Amino acid sequence: MNFLEPRQAGREAVIRYLDADFQIVREGDFVRCAATGAAIPLPDLRYWNVSLQRAYGSAEAAFTAHIMTRS
Repeated sequence: MNFLEPRQAGREAVIRYLDADFQIVREGDFVRCAATGAAIPLPDLRYWNVSLQRAYGSAEAAFTAHIMTRS
């Protein structure tokens, strides 16, 4: 992304989730919660699953998804 390009508001980002961090593959403003489909603004992104490469909007959503994948 070039700093001279106008930034598009409301664009979904593509993220590579790492163990304690994440890398932005494609710039954007949010990612989708894998459990609820809700938009998660990047500054609020706290929960994800590295092996599944999925983001979650809350600890409850992440825990529920974890339990469901173990079954």
